[in-house]
Amino acid sequence: MEHFPYISANSQTFVLTGAGISKESGLDTFRDNEGLWNNHRVEDVATPEAFTRNPSLVYDFYNNRRRELNNGTKPNKAHLTLVELEKTLKINIITQNIDNLHEIAGSSSIIYIHGELNKARGTKNDTHIHYWTNDLDETHQCSDCGSQMRPHICWFGEMPFQMDEIHQKAEQSDLFVSIGTSGEVYPAAGFVSMFKEMNKPTVELNLEPSRNQDQFDFAIHKPATVAVEEFKNLILKNIK
Repeated sequence: MEHFPYISANSQTFVLTGAGISKESGLDTFRDNEGLWNNHRVEDVATPEAFTRNPSLVYDFYNNRRRELNNGTKPNKAHLTLVELEKTLKINIITQNIDNLHEIAGSSSIIYIHGELNKARGTKNDTHIHYWTNDLDETHQCSDCGSQMRPHICWFGEMPFQMDEIHQKAEQSDLFVSIGTSGEVYPAAGFVSMFKEMNKPTVELNLEPSRNQDQFDFAIHKPATVAVEEFKNLILKNIK
């Protein structure tokens, strides 16, 4: 992890972001050292089985997160610096986060691999997706199919969104950058291995070394706002 990669201007750059980039905007990362989300087990609030067993608890969990997000939460310097980098690189954001801070910051290409807090969908047809900023409960029905509404979130045990498009962007990319993610949740945790197999440079920007740190060619282990700014300066210094 000693040498910063030299890349060309306008290089396609695959940027994976996780909870660490939104934490500095005041959003809780939710998972603590014991694997709990806001004192809830993942199995109780983030699985299809949990929604079937206790929908009220699941609705309340995401309603609280949605209120927190929409109560004046703003992008931080890390989000904004990625937008600045679009002047130099072709940035494709693939985010594990379900907030909309990249969008508010102005990023032009975003894939939400785990869904979006401000959207809901019908339970009978996952293509019936609606913009949703209010609380959600059992009484809300999809205006397209009449089924009960659920958060537009990829829960554990479900297929992440837009995987074909993500793999296509990976194949087209020249550089992989991982920001604010622990490297523990798949399939996102496997993206760095995919880039290594393609002999493409990999960079980690994270508060601490991730579980798969040995697969990165270069790393900056600092808060996201600091690490992304340092990364930008290195890009501008080393661009071909």
